[in-house]
This record gives sequence, structure tokens and C-alpha cells, in this order.
Amino acid sequence: MELLISFGTSKGGSAGHIALAIRNQAAGDDTVYSANFYADRSPKHAKGFYNDNLMVGVPKREYLFKTTSSLGDTASFGLDFGEIYKRSIVGVRVFNVSASEKKSLIAFFQRINDDYRNHVGTTEYHRGKIVYGYLDLNCAKTIGAAFKYGAGYGKLEVTSGPIASRRKVKAALKANIPTEMAMKLLEEWNARGYGLDVVLYKKYPGSTYVDPHEQEKVAFKDLPNRFPSVLSLDFTKEQGHYEDFDNLFAMYLLYNMGRYSVWVNDETKLLEILTRKTPMPYPEAAKLATQSAMSDSDNFRRRLLFRAKGTAIGEP
Repeated sequence: MELLISFGTSKGGSAGHIALAIRNQAAGDDTVYSANFYADRSPKHAKGFYNDNLMVGVPKREYLFKTTSSLGDTASFGLDFGEIYKRSIVGVRVFNVSASEKKSLIAFFQRINDDYRNHVGTTEYHRGKIVYGYLDLNCAKTIGAAFKYGAGYGKLEVTSGPIASRRKVKAALKANIPTEMAMKLLEEWNARGYGLDVVLYKKYPGSTYVDPHEQEKVAFKDLPNRFPSVLSLDFTKEQGHYEDFDNLFAMYLLYNMGRYSVWVNDETKLLEILTRKTPMPYPEAAKLATQSAMSDSDNFRRRLLFRAKGTAIGEP
């Protein structure tokens, strides 16, 4: 099993995206389950967008590397498939997960799709209509709900916003954020004794593709490629380094747990291992990340010139 955390592509602090890959023995590849941004039943997404399912399921190779989609022509390149051409992805690999837990997760994703297609209202996992919502039933909430209500992670915190709120700030404060959900799941997996390590899938640097659905026409290669931020003051920064403790902790933790970084070679178009190292076990990685993030965030706050103690995943 692998948790896939996608970098953000907006100028400011971006929450990015999160998805879950589960091994499909029959297909010989993982199937990636990912919340569908266009499954919101809005009129503007009624035609020309893939909206058959709220939880899209595609092979991992397709999700990361393919330039055509098994979902058809309305699938979104860089979102439903070919993510690596738009942004980097952090993969948290989880070992020793039972077959029953994985079956429960898959069944829950199927249930979300059934609820979406059947126009189901409030359920135990969501208040309101079962449709995609950026600050409501988003990627982080669907993944978190699958573990909480599908796999029995009873203590996992999955927040719910107000049923009808016109205040975006209030809704944002209650939203589930991809990196925050990832950190919660890492703690749960460590407590269960699962093996963990991290792979960085680096962004392909040469894609000239421009998403026709975006108002601002920018080639993928020129889009920002930023670690997905937690809800913090870092969201207000268009560029530059993050300074918030929680962002630093997450970036340092994932680097400490890293085993490989891989990329698509621009000349050969083949997948290559760029770097490899021995990953730290989660407890050791978290302890070191905490110490480094506390020191570095304090030095940022004091506006001191200093050499960072931690190394962030995705840094050159």
C-alpha cells in the first residue's frame, strides 16, 4: 500500500493532493484511488470532464507516468493520470498491511462511488451531499474516511465543516488538509507496527502541456512545484521557503524516511533512480524532524541567518 502526496502547483501555499495506491494482484500493479475534483455536480463540470465516479481508480503506472488514460478523453492530464509531468509526488510505502484491511478500504471507496451515483445525502462519514468539495468532501477527507469508517481506525481525526457556511475562512479551518492527514496516518501506521519508507517521484521538467481547463495558460514545466502546505501562515507566501513548524516537520520527516528518489530521464524517457539512502525508522525520523523543525522555525521567526538543521524532501 502506498500513500501518494502530490506537490502543489499554485503560486501561494498550496494544499496539493493525496491519493491511496492498493495492490491489485490480478492486474500486476497498484490501483490508485483518488478523489475526483470534477465530481461536484456543478453545471460547468457537467460536460467535457470525467465525472462518472467520485473516487477514480486507475493503475499506478497510469496515475504517475502515462500520457493517455483508461478513463477516456475527458480525464484530466496531470490530475487523473500523468501526475509526474505536472508536479512531484511523495510516496509513503506501507508494508505488512493485512489483506482484510486492504479489502475494507477498497469496499469503502466503492461505497463512496455508489453513494455519489445514487445521490445519497448525509452519511456517518459526511454531512451533506456526497459530491466533491474542495473544503469539504475533498481528497484528504475521502482517504481519511476510508481508514476511519472502512478500516476501523476509530481514533483517526477526520473533521467535518459546517453543513452550510458562506464563510470560506470558517470552512477552511475545518477542512481536512492532505499533508495533515498524511501525518495522522503515519502515526496510526507506526502504532500498528507497519513498515514504512518513502519514495520521491520527481517532476518531469520538460512538459510543455498546457491544461485547456485553466484560465491562466501556463505550461506544466513552468508551474510551481511546492511541497503541499498545512493550514498555516505559509499559505500566504507566493514563493520562498516554508517557516511553519508543521510544514518543516513534515518535510524533514519524509526526507528522513526516504529510500529513493526517481525521475523520468528527459533524454531516454526511462524511469531512473536518482538517489538512494537508508531510511530511518519512523520513531527515529520523527524525533530528529521534531528537533530540527523546532530549531529552524525558531530561527526563521527571529529572522536570523542560519544553516538549517533539517533537510526537506524535494530539495536539490
